[in-house]
Amino acid sequence: MILVFIPGTFSQTLPSNSHKTYTYEEERTRHMGEIEQLVRRAKKRDPDAFTELMQLHEKDMYRTASAILPQDADIADAIQETILTVWEKIDTLQKNRYFKTWMIRILINKCKDILRSGRRMICVEELPEQAAKDTVEAEANLEWKEALWGLDEKYRLIVVLFYAEGLRTAEIGKLLQLPDSTVRTRLARGREQLARYYAETEEGGGRK
Repeated sequence: MILVFIPGTFSQTLPSNSHKTYTYEEERTRHMGEIEQLVRRAKKRDPDAFTELMQLHEKDMYRTASAILPQDADIADAIQETILTVWEKIDTLQKNRYFKTWMIRILINKCKDILRSGRRMICVEELPEQAAKDTVEAEANLEWKEALWGLDEKYRLIVVLFYAEGLRTAEIGKLLQLPDSTVRTRLARGREQLARYYAETEEGGGRK
């Protein structure tokens, strides 16, 4: 089975069987339960379950990869390679509840491989402005990238993993092999840099 990643084609919405209101922790637990069911089915080589699993994590993968790679073509390559590796090795995952952390670790390694190979590396400033004019989403994505790439490299990925992916500092520490205290310090400094970026953007009347 071959899955082809096309940015923007997957949905992040989970199926819901009721209109019950959940607390954050209840919703997180319910979400994790649904993910674990899909992981169990994917381990049995159920292609539909695996496809749904990847669809649910597409935005997570894009946000993480965009913290490491500046160009969409490289990001798409990293995600595609991650999908293939996850499919090949999902039966080696020992605890299903850690699927997302395991998948992100694979993705980070794929991104680093691309950085080392020097594939299509460009600066954010060199991204074509026309792409940002196509849709509101494209504009938001470009602003998100500019904000991210305004951060020091050692803060960038931690900020994404904490704010965009919802990982706790202890989880990030294990993922990146850093002490929890280091993660917290870098997160705080990254937050300060983001605040300065947005303050300067507002004072300057937004992007030019």
